[in-house]
Amino acid sequence: MIFGKAGFGGAVADFEAAVVAQDAKRSGKAFVRLQETFGQAKEAELLGGGPRLAAVLEQVPPSPRAVVAVLVGACVERGADAERCAPGVLAGLRAALGAAVAFAEAWAATGGGAFPVPDAGEPGEEIVERAGFEAAVGWWTLPQWEMAAVALLNHRTVRGGADGSRDGLLRLLTAVEQASGRQFRSLRYALQVLDDEPLVALHRTSGTGYALRIFGIGDNFQLHTLLADALIGGGHVAGRAPSPQEAAVCRVTPGQVETVGSFDLTAPDGGRLWNEGTPADIPVVDGVRLLVLDEPSSRRSWPAGRFFPGMRGDVILERALEPEETEGWFARVSPAKELTG
Repeated sequence: MIFGKAGFGGAVADFEAAVVAQDAKRSGKAFVRLQETFGQAKEAELLGGGPRLAAVLEQVPPSPRAVVAVLVGACVERGADAERCAPGVLAGLRAALGAAVAFAEAWAATGGGAFPVPDAGEPGEEIVERAGFEAAVGWWTLPQWEMAAVALLNHRTVRGGADGSRDGLLRLLTAVEQASGRQFRSLRYALQVLDDEPLVALHRTSGTGYALRIFGIGDNFQLHTLLADALIGGGHVAGRAPSPQEAAVCRVTPGQVETVGSFDLTAPDGGRLWNEGTPADIPVVDGVRLLVLDEPSSRRSWPAGRFFPGMRGDVILERALEPEETEGWFARVSPAKELTG
């Protein structure tokens, strides 16, 4: 009998055993069963299956490895332990990014041209001849690795555990994006998420300053709304406060609610910080991220919510700065620059 138990749990056990034994025929059949049975998997199968699949990822051949990583991410989204699954998935992401960098170098060395767009299948023979099989698969499977990694990086424990390696992953990702002209925005933003990060916000109109701490913020749209909730909603500065619903969907409540901007976000040098960016764009001054809140120069609306729906986010106001502290921080900033067309 080739297979043991039925269902997703049985497929995981068969795939795990076949991969460890390097039995290509058996692992291929179990790989198909993994995909066929996942949709009907029971909670216990998902909780156990995610970490077991993650543990053997490194031994899975390059082509199916990314699909298995996506299944691991899907298990995590349905309750599997993200921290246990993270080492295998993030190591696979690093390898795929490294292979994609090698693909970019080989592509340039063999005539360059527009990068091929990955499709649902495997890279074609001509592409493999130009770059080599593993490099081509690295580029071809990056969208899948992005999906798998983001599912795990939604969890603060994973982000904290991977803190030392995220800079390296970002450098590899930047090299791939620059060479290919393709953006992997979800992965970039997930790798840049800040947790327990001190932030000083200066409200230029009132001349007041505030010490805050930010957690799990995916983009500056989300940051903008939560800052307005903490400072305007908290009665510290004047302006338009978000509704409770607008703030809630930026923290943990599912969904989106239309909102209107309360500030222009400004860097210490007077340049604009766009809502489309991330809190990691806020410059560090004397060891602390420093942000200036200016009056909104135009009315801008957007759907309030979270860039990463599975990630909890928040902005905590720790205290209002004393006048002398505020004056010292304001001495480090420039007037807002005029935007030019």
